[in-house]
Amino acid sequence: MFGLVKPDWNREGRDWPNREASRFILAAGLRWHVQVMGKGPAMLLLHGTGAATHSWRDLAPNLARDFTVVAPDLPGHGFTDTPRGDGLALNGMAREITGLLDVLQVAPETVVGHSAGAAVALRMTLDRRIEPRSVVSLNGALRPFPGANGHIFPALAQLLFLNPVAQQVFAWRAQQPGAVARLLENTGSRIDARGLRAYAALLGTTGHIAGALGMMARWDLEPLVADLPRLSVPLTLVAAEGDRAVPPKAADAVHARVPRSTVVRLPKLGHLAHEEAPALVADVIRDAVRAAAAPEAV
Repeated sequence: MFGLVKPDWNREGRDWPNREASRFILAAGLRWHVQVMGKGPAMLLLHGTGAATHSWRDLAPNLARDFTVVAPDLPGHGFTDTPRGDGLALNGMAREITGLLDVLQVAPETVVGHSAGAAVALRMTLDRRIEPRSVVSLNGALRPFPGANGHIFPALAQLLFLNPVAQQVFAWRAQQPGAVARLLENTGSRIDARGLRAYAALLGTTGHIAGALGMMARWDLEPLVADLPRLSVPLTLVAAEGDRAVPPKAADAVHARVPRSTVVRLPKLGHLAHEEAPALVADVIRDAVRAAAAPEAV
């Protein structure tokens, strides 16, 4: 009765943004949904918790003018299979995405991560699973919740992950008119109708919800925080001043720990800044790539 329902490509994905760029790949024991577009140096895009490739719907085609953009649905998200074991944990995701890149034969020169995707990008880089010339964090969720919340939120996510009734209720509520828009506005962002439809399609399925909750339940950022000073490539920390999910001051805290880092602030935008202002964020990413390629950055 309470079996997980994964998003279906012919149902939830029938009008998926940039559908023509989609492909399905077997790698690391999973069936992945990946979008690939453009020509030029490879750029890996990693979305955040609860999102999927639709999060890059306008940014990816813009960047594809100059780069070969590779954007997967993270494990357990969107149309990618849910892994077993530690596959939804930070180290597990880093390992699995490396397996996907191996099959695709892609070595990204730049990796861009949004929110929790930035943590995955940095974990992969620190562990030398990839060797990019630059990393861009878009409102990166790179530090644990402060105080007791750092223990309470993962525990709560674990309870919800193990509770199929809660997943059913969440999926039902996501299908109510205006529910998804209100949820996203709580992050400080207002996005277009295409994006809202895609989020609603995913959040209306228990499989996607379980993947997001499973990721949250297993997330441990303490080792990443400890390792950040070892980062040897330039890191651009993009912080939207209207972000209600990850406070902009979090970027300053990371900047203080990473010698080769820069903070770029975006006024009047929220946690989904790359969906609100894709052209502006694309320019910031291009600036980061150019700065990393400059002789003094080597």
